[in-house]
Amino acid sequence: MKRAIYYITIAAGFLLTASCSKTLEKEPLELINDDLVFDKIDKNADYAKQYLNGIYLCMPDGYNRVNNAFLDAGTDDAVQSQDGSDIESYRNGRIAALNTVEGGTMWTRCYAGIRRANMFLSKIDVTPADSTLKVQWKAEARFLRAYFYFELVKRWGGVPLLGDKVYGLTDNINLGRNSITDCINYILTEITAIQDKLVPANVADKDWARANKGAALALRSRLLLYVASPLYNTTNDVQKWAAAASAAKDVMLLGNYSLNSDFIGLFNAVKNTEIIFLFEKAQSQNVETNNGPIGYTVGKGYTSPSQNLVDAFLMKNGKRIQDAGSGYDATNPYANRDPRFDASILYNGKTWLGRPLETFDGGKDRPGGSALQTKTGYYLRKFMGKFESSGSYSNQNHHVILFRYAEILLNYAEALNEANGPGATSGDVYNALKDIRKRAGITAGTDNLYGLPATTTKDDMREIIRNERRIELAFEEQRFWDIRRWKTAESVMNAPVKGMRIAKSPTGTYTYTVQDVAPSTFDKTKMYWYPIPYSEIETNINMTQNPGWSY
Repeated sequence: MKRAIYYITIAAGFLLTASCSKTLEKEPLELINDDLVFDKIDKNADYAKQYLNGIYLCMPDGYNRVNNAFLDAGTDDAVQSQDGSDIESYRNGRIAALNTVEGGTMWTRCYAGIRRANMFLSKIDVTPADSTLKVQWKAEARFLRAYFYFELVKRWGGVPLLGDKVYGLTDNINLGRNSITDCINYILTEITAIQDKLVPANVADKDWARANKGAALALRSRLLLYVASPLYNTTNDVQKWAAAASAAKDVMLLGNYSLNSDFIGLFNAVKNTEIIFLFEKAQSQNVETNNGPIGYTVGKGYTSPSQNLVDAFLMKNGKRIQDAGSGYDATNPYANRDPRFDASILYNGKTWLGRPLETFDGGKDRPGGSALQTKTGYYLRKFMGKFESSGSYSNQNHHVILFRYAEILLNYAEALNEANGPGATSGDVYNALKDIRKRAGITAGTDNLYGLPATTTKDDMREIIRNERRIELAFEEQRFWDIRRWKTAESVMNAPVKGMRIAKSPTGTYTYTVQDVAPSTFDKTKMYWYPIPYSEIETNINMTQNPGWSY
């Protein structure tokens, strides 16, 4: 804890600009201190603003962030194509206090962000910034601090709460863990205190990537959905589901958000009505080159989506592939599927960079041998630009969308179903799902239900909503946490990950065979929570380990 809390390099917390009143570059970087940043003669508070911007850099940066893998490659939705990846520890049971995979990084990153936020809050009043702007900036720092605590809580449960204190090297910071209830209440209290002090939800272009009221309410929605879920809500208190539904409704009632008509383009946009909050990144081709098929000179193919996920995608009529009347054809498995499948997965025969993909045995994109290639017969397509007919990749916006409106609708549908049941087909649970399916391109059908059943039970609707989350939010770091909060990981993560083996005949026809590609194991007695990193247990006598983990 001592190293994690104290770790901060002020020079890395903000970008230095030549227009500022002082030249910090003349100071040795290791000697830069807070008095040089929060300066009463810095009339525009330029350095303080840069420091605030630096707090944003502690947010999760998405995509291939775990040893070249998506976090989703640690679920039943994908495997990492690269052998020996750390992400496999989530599937083979090798996660431990000495091997927390992304946990150690996130512990340090979040507590660094919390300390930076506390430093900012303790010093900003020294600067001569406009008082109204100071109110907004303080609210931003407190929102980010609350967000970091949420990232910690969903991994470890109760964690040490630092309050507003900025700890120094000589301070005793051997802090014990607060309860999970304390942590949740702290986050909720912070959101209530700052939500109306942030920029409004309809932010101007210059404030697009800044914390706003919509982001604060979206964080509350996600947190309360977790709090209502079985992992947290062990007695199934229905009032917690009602509170989660109300929190999602609050975001909807802002009236600033709607589903973007272009599902593919949504993820390469600079700004649109579906995005609530994002982590801004420079334009690049990184997502394409890291995950694109290997049959092109620039594709590394790190991500192999699973057959498990492919089978979860609906047919275009909104039915599951196993449903009567779905029209699914096992000899032509990719025909007439939910358009989100085509927007999310690269599969055999799909046009990409001007030619059909070849993920059959011996094809250009699955040649066999020792080359890194798909293990499942699929590559990732989601988040990439529209390169179906292009000859090469070009730079794209790859901002990491942390909250978007589709999630809010799904939060609402799930919480409302658990609180009150599915209701009538004209009710809010159905309407939220119909809106999402309509945008996806599912056909309405003669009953205008987009494949949803005319009558259903709460239990059946629960499975529909959970599957809808899986396909709508695929590879957005939702599945990993959903199967934990639902406590279904002990089922889905104790079954093998599957892929598709495709053989091409001399006449050009294909034979499709589903096969196991990776075993999976999940110990329900301990793996719903991460182990506290060993370094924290070793250096803090008051730090206690989560149940079931050594040290």
